Amino acid sequence: MATADRVITNEELSKHSLPTDAWVAVDGHVYNVTKFQNLHPGGGALLRAVAGKDASEEFFALHRREVLKKYERLRVGSLPGASASQQKESGDKQLTSRTTQEKLAPYSESSFWLGWHSPYFTESHDRFRVAVRAFVDEVLAPVAASLDDSGEEPSLELYRQLAKAGILAIIMGPGEALVKFCHKHSIALPGGVKPEEVDPFHVLILQEELRRLGTYGFNDGLVAGIGIGLPPLVHFGSTDMFERIATPILLGEKRICLAISDPMAGSDVAGMMATATTTPDGGYLVNGLKKWITGGNFADYFTVAVRTETTRKDGKKQGGVSLLVVERSEGVTTTPIKTSSSLAAGTSLVVFENAKVDRANLIGREGHGFSYVMANFNTERWGMCVSGNRHARLIVEECIKWASQRKVFGKPLIQQPVIRNKLAHMIGEVEAVNNWIENVTYQMCKMKPEEQGEKLAGPIALLKLRQTRAATLVSDEACQIFGGRAVTKSGMGQQVERFQRTFKFHSILGGSEEIMADLGVRQALKYWDGHSKL
Repeated sequence: MATADRVITNEELSKHSLPTDAWVAVDGHVYNVTKFQNLHPGGGALLRAVAGKDASEEFFALHRREVLKKYERLRVGSLPGASASQQKESGDKQLTSRTTQEKLAPYSESSFWLGWHSPYFTESHDRFRVAVRAFVDEVLAPVAASLDDSGEEPSLELYRQLAKAGILAIIMGPGEALVKFCHKHSIALPGGVKPEEVDPFHVLILQEELRRLGTYGFNDGLVAGIGIGLPPLVHFGSTDMFERIATPILLGEKRICLAISDPMAGSDVAGMMATATTTPDGGYLVNGLKKWITGGNFADYFTVAVRTETTRKDGKKQGGVSLLVVERSEGVTTTPIKTSSSLAAGTSLVVFENAKVDRANLIGREGHGFSYVMANFNTERWGMCVSGNRHARLIVEECIKWASQRKVFGKPLIQQPVIRNKLAHMIGEVEAVNNWIENVTYQMCKMKPEEQGEKLAGPIALLKLRQTRAATLVSDEACQIFGGRAVTKSGMGQQVERFQRTFKFHSILGGSEEIMADLGVRQALKYWDGHSKL
């Protein structure tokens, strides 16, 4: 029997209670902390006070479970009933199948994944989520927090791993382009899902699993630029553009971002000032600024909205908005923008000074870019709702766990009615938004793109408003539940601290709350004949 697999009785544990021979038990497992006493951040006295005892309560009042993994080398055995295999399986790797719900904290997953029935999810979705979660836990989780904290950009090696796992392809969304790409490049999707069966719920699951990490900046830098910068090219661009530009992106060799926001216009997309003038060879010279561009600092391509002038058949000039894919080259410079999030998001100011663009990089038709931007906004805003609400759910889970293990005035926080009241409001908001998300996602499965543009733009705008308002409440209540730890960048409240620094991004990006509210109501009135009376 290996030393760490050795069974240690409580009687034997109690014999190791001296400063020169100190063992402690945590969560059923025994650690030799004799040499660690002087290295303990809180001082050796804390360890000596619990030497020879079960210190689980004291440990979880101060530390997250992952600390145990960090000091696995100190483990010398387990108390009766706790095996080494259980040690490896314990923790917060929450989902291996829908048969393990009893191990999950209440409301830590949406209802289907906690054993409820659903009209939306199938066995394909189940396999897909399990496979994506395994990838996220094994490949991304070990580096996400450190890169988010350091601000280091995600490496191309990570992108290649995402590509090999079929995750970049899924970001593209369902459709013929996905099917052709996967077959041509022999891309196997997570969980053995066939490209032909991918629907918006698979994309929803991917968004949720990535946001489980709770690292807003790292996640945005990793997938947000591709998620919003690539679809216009895929849906409205030429076959040649897909081969030249989209293919290397989907294979993890290049990166792209969406550059719409103008520093002089913000949410007023129609007020942008960036221009593209036609050159004698039929190409363009792009000039102007784009700001708050997620992923822009390390992007190879920029999907850019610009003002163009088209000559009509009658010879008159007609202005409009066009979409171009601008390659990083002479005339294109990017400068990092420090935000409340992380530099890992690649948020930047993009400056175009006589940047040359071939006409082959025009997406769709000249002067029709505004409609492409609006169509892309629906998917972008829907994705923000999905990811934002999953991040809020993570915070609900953190609060439930913390309130259950934190003792105040002699009893766990969860026994205080005021705390349960806070949790009730948080849960209610997150669950309500989740059900609206699933309803809208189902409509996306059934409606054709043109029908979605007509019927879903308003509801998605209102959904985004509701999600950001829910996140505001979740952040506020979570800060009160965690207290000082909620404003501390490490330790028990680190996820809450990250959330309260970043949840507000969704209230502004992709259209501010005020714009969403107005758009949602205007869209509803647009298709109403007004004849119904009180």
